[in-house]
Amino acid sequence: MINTSINLQELRRKIYIKAKAEKHWKFWGLYCHICKPEVLREAYRLAKANDGAPGIDGMSFKDIEAQGLEAFLEERWQELHTRTYRPMPNRRVEIPKGNGKTRTLGIPTIKDRVVQGALKLILEPIFEADFKDCSYGYRPKRNAHQAIDRVAVAILRGHTRVVDVDLSGYFDNIRHHILLEKVAQRMQDDEVMHLLKLILKANGNKGVPQGGIISPLLSNLYLNAVDEMMERARETTRRNGYDNIDFVRSADDMVILVNWHPTEDWLLAAVQKRLKEELDKLDVQMNQEKTKVVNLKEGDSFGFLGFDFRLSINRNGKTFVSKTPKQKKCKEIGEKVKAVIKANCVKPLNEVIHSVNAVIRGWVNYFRVGNSSSAFGKVRYEVEKKVRKFVMKRQKRNGYGWKRWSSEDVYQRWGLYSDYRIRYYQSKAAPSR
Repeated sequence: MINTSINLQELRRKIYIKAKAEKHWKFWGLYCHICKPEVLREAYRLAKANDGAPGIDGMSFKDIEAQGLEAFLEERWQELHTRTYRPMPNRRVEIPKGNGKTRTLGIPTIKDRVVQGALKLILEPIFEADFKDCSYGYRPKRNAHQAIDRVAVAILRGHTRVVDVDLSGYFDNIRHHILLEKVAQRMQDDEVMHLLKLILKANGNKGVPQGGIISPLLSNLYLNAVDEMMERARETTRRNGYDNIDFVRSADDMVILVNWHPTEDWLLAAVQKRLKEELDKLDVQMNQEKTKVVNLKEGDSFGFLGFDFRLSINRNGKTFVSKTPKQKKCKEIGEKVKAVIKANCVKPLNEVIHSVNAVIRGWVNYFRVGNSSSAFGKVRYEVEKKVRKFVMKRQKRNGYGWKRWSSEDVYQRWGLYSDYRIRYYQSKAAPSR
């Protein structure tokens, strides 16, 4: 179907254009592209850029390159070309959650990450052409800040009744037969379908592992019918050119925003009923304890992508949407800093500070688009305390050394991260698909 001599970027562009232009076209002849050395090489590059721990075989990127990257890629090509590739089970890691429970992360081997990455590189442009504007998670040129901004804009337009939806164990309960049917709606390539089945079945009879390279794409595809339904609902309930509902989804985190006016009361119940019907088709369950309806005009708040949203009034009497980091996110960063210090306790101070800074910088850059000044002040203080205590213990002293070292010592001489300034997000609309 597609000339195999063109480069990967051009190939993906052509696939996307074809998928966008012909919504019912079924692609064929794509397996040969997944096997191409340049596709496997790019998949390896992307996997290495994300780093990550070794899989069940214990092989790291350093180990692979010590043994020879070219031989490693040649072996992947041979396995795919001769149809002898068989994925290994993921290494399962339990990640603590804020509520005392754990989340299971499935870590594939680097070999399997490369194959999954190659498959994703070819499939992604097909399904990107079908995904809706309301979906932001795990997508090219889209990010959480765009989703947060869209929610804030909808609230300011009067969508102040919010259905805060929580799904129960979404990634772990995706039904393979339903997912494969959705892929088959766009794919008429038995070899691609067989490869995808091998990847899915290697880790059980249902679910996609959190940590798998192709899992984000597949999880978005699984919920795309929900996005389509909500987009139709938004269009059909529009009055005089104004939307009465909006829907924003980032992976399995989703909110429905409904107009405040009493004439639209019926919408609040109707959209919840339709959402449940669509989720039932997918055998996806809502967590009834965590799913809630809030009214921001009555002082309620809700959480989305790590922020608490509420309506507030500034000193000039103007209403604005307040977005503050959730308390558990502030607690989590403190625990991460503590763990980093403990893991690096025998290293020189500059290396410990470097590791702490890497954790703090990412957290601050994410939350600095909100009304985060108060939270930043508390986090900065707690991080400085932990670093001071670590240095004091190293010198076999108690306390935090407030008189021993000034803030200038900590932030300039030691180099602890200090840029906690707020930088309000400049809205840039996600590219229309």
